[in-house]
Amino acid sequence: MSTRADYRRMEDSITLAPLEEQVAAQRGGPTAELLTLNIGPHHPATHGVLRLLVTLEGEVVRDIKPIIGYVHTGIEKTAEDKAYWKVIPVVERMDYLSYYFNAMAFCGAVETLLECEVPKRAQYLRVIHLELNRIMSHLVWLGTSALDLGAMSMFWYCFREREMILDLFEQSSGQRMHTRYFQVGGVIEDIPLGFEAKLREFIAIMPTRVDQYNDLLKRNEILLQRLRNTCTLDEESLLGLGVTGPLLRAAGNPWDLRKAAPYSSYEDFQFKIPVGTVGDNYDRYAVRVAEMKESVKIVEQALDGLPEGPHITADRKIALPPRHELATSMEALIHHFKLVTEGFRVPPGEVYYPIESPRGELGCFVRSDGSAKPARVHMRDPSFVNLQATAAMTRGSYIADLIATLAMLDPILGGIDR
Repeated sequence: MSTRADYRRMEDSITLAPLEEQVAAQRGGPTAELLTLNIGPHHPATHGVLRLLVTLEGEVVRDIKPIIGYVHTGIEKTAEDKAYWKVIPVVERMDYLSYYFNAMAFCGAVETLLECEVPKRAQYLRVIHLELNRIMSHLVWLGTSALDLGAMSMFWYCFREREMILDLFEQSSGQRMHTRYFQVGGVIEDIPLGFEAKLREFIAIMPTRVDQYNDLLKRNEILLQRLRNTCTLDEESLLGLGVTGPLLRAAGNPWDLRKAAPYSSYEDFQFKIPVGTVGDNYDRYAVRVAEMKESVKIVEQALDGLPEGPHITADRKIALPPRHELATSMEALIHHFKLVTEGFRVPPGEVYYPIESPRGELGCFVRSDGSAKPARVHMRDPSFVNLQATAAMTRGSYIADLIATLAMLDPILGGIDR
């Protein structure tokens, strides 16, 4: 029986001849039996609405083509037909696991065009919710990925901690998902009484839970066989494909926009950027697990150093006035009426605002024509770019390695099908 090493040696000798001729030459025969297999678009292993056109020789992947676009929601065009403040709940739905990041990218772009100064307290509150959202996204990735690899109990453990985070989101915003908590100029409300105490309970328990995940998985021989030294891709190839985030850091490149181009006061916090050494599936797993601990550290620092002050800009032409003012101030009532009915106008110009999402660089491009609606909205979602690396990672590997690699890619395809 051929081993994985045998297939790797076969891959090293592959030329640019047609796929059938390559395989025939390797096997020493005039013909080769290849199977074209469709995985998806509706399949538990595809992590979203994704179709994979896979060419197999036995159980070995010879070629793969990702096919997307099965649920095109038209989010960008929808955003261009709405007032700026009404776009936030639309872009949040592009990625149902990192909605705070979608809102942050859009709000950051609009605030840049407006030259709006976000209060320091609002910046820290944004960081707290962003990092909690990063942990939550990684928990869903870890639980579902381990499920694909046969570690079923991990799914329940990860979702146990996810529920704690969603309870915090519900307490601060009133919603567990798609919270609309981030607003242009800050956040919609300050954190309520009891939020800090509940958050500190989570901060205290989460690092020990991450250690438990590691203890369960790093001794799982099936998982280790599927992750270690499988589907390796080097840093140069990843950069050539435009891949960012944990996939790039797993190959040894410490690029992280929170350090490289800080936003929302990330420069105030001390944290490490976990990196891998080999760039295989195990490094991709290890980097994300380590990132959860670093996110806990950031949340704790932001909570300890949370500044006093307003939670949203005082500019009444951008942010709604406090409700208590509406009964006593005609000016506040007028501002409220104008913002709700017409929205605010943004000076003409264009900007690209990038942030570090759980899956890599998430950027929002906004072009303004001076009206109350954006002339153009475009999201640079990392899943769309990172998916390009699938074929390069999996050629010559087993089909079981393909499933594991797709899990380690962590592609949330709502952003792709925008």
